Amino acid sequence: MSDIIYWEDMQQGQVIELGSVTITYDEIIDFATKFDPQPFHLDEEAAKHSIFEGLAASGWHTAALFMRLMVDNLVNHTVSMGSPGVDEIRWLRPVRPGDTLHGQFNIVETNTSRSRPQMGIVRSRGEMYNQHDQLVMTLTAIGFFGRKPTDS
Repeated sequence: MSDIIYWEDMQQGQVIELGSVTITYDEIIDFATKFDPQPFHLDEEAAKHSIFEGLAASGWHTAALFMRLMVDNLVNHTVSMGSPGVDEIRWLRPVRPGDTLHGQFNIVETNTSRSRPQMGIVRSRGEMYNQHDQLVMTLTAIGFFGRKPTDS
C-alpha cells in the first residue's frame, strides 16, 4: 500500500485504530464554558447531584476529540473528499477528568459513487473507549474518499 490511502485501500470489516488522548479537568471546563455550559459540565458540586454523579465532559467534547484522532491518524493520510454528515451519535457513559480515550474507525460498507467516478463512499462506525475498554461513544457516518488514479 502507498503512503496515501485511497478508497480502494479501505475494506468492509476493516478496523483502523486511531490512537488515544487523555482529557483533563481544565479541558472539560474550558470546552463546556465555550460550547456546552450545563452545570454538570462546569461545576463539580452541581454535577454530584446530577444523573452523572460527578463532573462529566460534554458529549460534543468527546465527539470533537474523536474527530481530532480520526483526522490526525486517518483522514490526513487519505484523499478525503468530505462527508455529508453523521447519521447517529450515542454517548453511552460519562467521560471524566483524567480518562484516556482511544478511538476506532470501523468500515461497515464501501461503494463507488454513481455520479462521481473519482470518488468512493465509506459507511463507518466510530467508537471511543475509555481506559477500562468501556465504550463511551459511538457514531455512524458516511465519508467520501478519492479513488486511485487510472492510467488513461
